[in-house]
Amino acid sequence: MEKENRNNGKQAGGRVRDTWLLRTLHGRILSIDFFKRNWVVVLGVAVMLMIYITSRYECQTKMERIRALETELEVAKTERVRAKSAYMSRIRESSMQQMVDSLRLGLTVQEQPPYRLSRKPE
Repeated sequence: MEKENRNNGKQAGGRVRDTWLLRTLHGRILSIDFFKRNWVVVLGVAVMLMIYITSRYECQTKMERIRALETELEVAKTERVRAKSAYMSRIRESSMQQMVDSLRLGLTVQEQPPYRLSRKPE
């Protein structure tokens, strides 16, 4: 008979044992008295959760910004390489000669390298 009482959650006198599981199921753990006794802890936990959520959101936002800036940097690098290539093709001798000829400036390529003039010592 005692085994039946234990299985039903009752003690020998017919009283229900007050376990944490039964209090939870009946809603007595998170009662008004609990919040009156532990309001500082509950407030602290709520503030810490809000701080955690805020910092996680900011972290994700900044990581997305970093990814966008990295993509923009790659585009800028590609554009720089393209511009450098275009510049290098323009400064090649044949390209320059063709441009000079098309503009009819009358300039030609020197046959001899430049030479330096020096003063004679007196």
